Amino acid sequence: MLARPTPDPVGDGQESVWSYPRPPAVEPTDEHIVVEFAGRVVAETQQALRVLETSHPPSYYLPLDAVDCSLLRHSLHRTFCEFKGQAAYVDLVVGERSSELAGWYYPEPTPGFEALADHVTFYPSRVDRCLVDGEVVTASDSDFYGGWITSRVVGPFKGAPGTAWW
Repeated sequence: MLARPTPDPVGDGQESVWSYPRPPAVEPTDEHIVVEFAGRVVAETQQALRVLETSHPPSYYLPLDAVDCSLLRHSLHRTFCEFKGQAAYVDLVVGERSSELAGWYYPEPTPGFEALADHVTFYPSRVDRCLVDGEVVTASDSDFYGGWITSRVVGPFKGAPGTAWW
């Protein structure tokens, strides 16, 4: 097994993903979250949830009432998280443009993660733009985790090649 990497230095107003817990924590945030695709605002809220897990950039889950659900098409694709349960996926469709498996949600989250019910998150790499308080999000190196990287968080981040065993 590879040794845990040395966390990057934390500056003012930043947090290290290495201080996040495992199992993950779910916390509300009043940050202004916007998701854009094909010239449309897909979602916008100041009532999102952040999922924080050791070594992973946060994922932002948006309440369904903040999402233009007419742009979502349910997929048959499913995955399983050892903590949150079975995830279901959605494609984004705006006119002629689509993004397969652009987001996911937990229809029946496991105990401890009930807050995620009726929320969806999006892969920053599969939409045109995600913003957190006006800052454009950088996608993590791997879609496996779907993390949202901003200047607020420092790594190193799990997902890049060679990080599977952290």
